Amino acid sequence: MTIDLNSQYDCANASSDLPDLMAQLDAVRSSSVSSVEQQDEINRLENQIRFIQNKCDIPHSNH
Repeated sequence: MTIDLNSQYDCANASSDLPDLMAQLDAVRSSSVSSVEQQDEINRLENQIRFIQNKCDIPHSNH
């Protein structure tokens, strides 16, 4: 899933986007394979989560 993250992001979508992104992040982290591509995906997902949390003033979790 690719979420369009830009200054026009609609925070009304955060309640569905954040759980989806966090589930994806957990799935990638729990994979037994470790690679540069996997680390890039983890970084991308973490950045998307932080962007939404910051833009929408949502408290940060441990993700």
